[in-house]
Amino acid sequence: MKFISPAVAIAAAAAASTTTAFTTPSRRTPTSPSSTTQLFEAINRITPTGPPFSGPSSKPILDSVQYPHDMKRLDMRELQQLAHELRWEIIESVSKTGGHFSSSLGVTELTVALHYVFDMPEDDIIWDVAHQCYPHKMLTGRRDRFPTLRQLDGLSGFCKRKESKYDSFGAGHSSTSISAAQGMSVAKSILNKRKNNCIAVIGDGAITGGMAYEAMNNAGYLSSRMIVVLNDNGQVSLPTGTQTAGGVRPASQLSAYTSNLLVSKPFQDFRDFAKGLNKLFPENVQDVNKRIDEYARGLVTGGTIFEELGFFYVGPIDGHDLESMVPILEKLRDSDSTKPVLLHIKTVKGYGYPPAMAASDRMHGVGKFDIATGQQFKGKAAAPSFTSIFANAMIDAATEDRAIVGITAAMPGGTGMDIFGRRFPKRTFDVGIAEQHAVTFAAGMACEGLKPFCCIYSTFMQRGYDQVVHDVAIQNLPVRMILDRAGVVGNDGPTHHGCYDLAYMGCIPNLTIMSPSDEIELRNMVMTCAEFDDGPTVLRYPRGVGYGAEKLQKLFGYELENGEIPAKGVPIEIGKGRIIRLPGGVRAMSEQPTANGSTDSYLGAGSRGRKREDCVAVLSLGTRLSEALVAADEAEEMDPDLAVTVADARFMKPLDVDLIRELVKNNGIIITVEEGSIGGFGDHVLHFLSLDGALDDGKLKFRPMVLPDTYFEAATQYEQYEMAGLNSHHIRGTILRLAQKIKVPVLSE
Repeated sequence: MKFISPAVAIAAAAAASTTTAFTTPSRRTPTSPSSTTQLFEAINRITPTGPPFSGPSSKPILDSVQYPHDMKRLDMRELQQLAHELRWEIIESVSKTGGHFSSSLGVTELTVALHYVFDMPEDDIIWDVAHQCYPHKMLTGRRDRFPTLRQLDGLSGFCKRKESKYDSFGAGHSSTSISAAQGMSVAKSILNKRKNNCIAVIGDGAITGGMAYEAMNNAGYLSSRMIVVLNDNGQVSLPTGTQTAGGVRPASQLSAYTSNLLVSKPFQDFRDFAKGLNKLFPENVQDVNKRIDEYARGLVTGGTIFEELGFFYVGPIDGHDLESMVPILEKLRDSDSTKPVLLHIKTVKGYGYPPAMAASDRMHGVGKFDIATGQQFKGKAAAPSFTSIFANAMIDAATEDRAIVGITAAMPGGTGMDIFGRRFPKRTFDVGIAEQHAVTFAAGMACEGLKPFCCIYSTFMQRGYDQVVHDVAIQNLPVRMILDRAGVVGNDGPTHHGCYDLAYMGCIPNLTIMSPSDEIELRNMVMTCAEFDDGPTVLRYPRGVGYGAEKLQKLFGYELENGEIPAKGVPIEIGKGRIIRLPGGVRAMSEQPTANGSTDSYLGAGSRGRKREDCVAVLSLGTRLSEALVAADEAEEMDPDLAVTVADARFMKPLDVDLIRELVKNNGIIITVEEGSIGGFGDHVLHFLSLDGALDDGKLKFRPMVLPDTYFEAATQYEQYEMAGLNSHHIRGTILRLAQKIKVPVLSE
């Protein structure tokens, strides 16, 4: 089946409620209250005729467009066809690589309109978050690089200034575009540049972030010439529709406010009167009002909140209708006014591809998939993801303790709060893209005796840092801060890595910071957080899946009853690590590590480690423990004198100083390994060793293995840890070099 192109869809009759195709009522005839409702019901309705889905066999207009200037010669019909071909190019490309998907489908017509009307790179278009930038990249000379999307040395999944002069501003986090656009606008004005067109494209999810309002407040105050395009698609959270205390509607009152503009009674009553308002507006924008049926309701009722911030409000209009958007954008471009403008458009995330529009998350982020059906090619995981393990462990804790509640900042799917919300909807809170609010909201809950689990990606917790210090730590409130995606995250690249939390959290007094090495430890630490009420806790864990029972027994040495992972976790002692491996391997321990974290052990008999310089201890924090265990086995296989001990620190704060002293006593070499930057766990251990006098006699060698001081671009997680030097063979090499078992080559000048 082939889709009706946007041009055909836009021209369809208002009888969309009875048609079987994906159509939109005509913009050329007046709409009654009922037909207005039908219009947007039709936009959100997918094609009922089903798979297989397919696109055009050729793309002649897209093939003729290498850069935006190639679009200037196209007429409206050709622009509409270009949008159709561009959408299918995105579908076909992402089906082969995976990536952010439906956001780009939702802004295809907008992207075509912006590049047709404005002149990049002289004009600036800033994409908030920038996960919707695929059509922008295809129109700016990068179409042929899409087979490398989000791969090592490939095309980034976000805008990057160093990748193209057409990427005005880099992004990955939300709510930054308006500030950036205003800064560019002010700079152009100060520098007396010939043209000053700065456009920020921001979604109704990103605009819930406080920074967006700070920027709008300042832009209105300074009368900065700029256009803010509010892309309103009703998809505030990922996924929108998660069961929470606020119901299943989008986690944003602003989203509800803008959606109500579409069918508001005042618009129905004042539609004809609104046409007379044309003379009240500046002459240079009067022509914009010719399409009053599309956006007059905003002029009467919807613009209030934005106009109070100093913006001229236009909208809402259909963001899939090029015939409406192009002339409006042209008039705004040609206006001499310096007043900032907010253009409110209504779009559908995943527009034009029914499987995306039908999915609960609109196929926001996908792996490779079958175009004909939309089914993703996902191999069966050997074990559950750490995120789902955390969510189910939290459910276990909340079943026994009614004070436990969960908080997410618009990421219920990514943090596991969607799983928790299905079990405890009234105890699940999605605050929108508002990390600062999330942390202080949790602090307020803790004041009243609740046990809040504030679940935020490590990279996004950076946005709530002052609140962690000022509102949580100083008051020593028992907020449980759960940092998913710790360490490197793979294909999302540098804006999403969780590299810095050990450093930026580790310097704050009163925090207890822990990191599990495996899924059993994760369950145990969730229960530990639930029971610990003496102050704030931080639990960090990586993106990825657990190891499964077989590997836990074989590599880690767990003795699992009936070979099964315990269904529930048990609390562990705060600040206590454990020795996992002694010289000769895990089986050299007199008692194997058990699910409750037993650490009783003694050095087994053997000839290894007769000299202190042959005794090495690897102290790991987090899931690099598995790599350390492999490295220890390989190092001992290579040299019969080496004696390698591997310990799991579990906690960075407080450090297990007794364990560290034991390792120092029995070993001449200490190596720390972590999934974090300089300034984290290794530095805390080194600081302790220095203050404890362990380095004074010069007989102890110490090496921290951390993520190096650089940014890691998109690649697989393995490739990124390879570049970081934190895989097993790197740890093995560090052991052998420090023990002087291999000769280190001298690099020539």
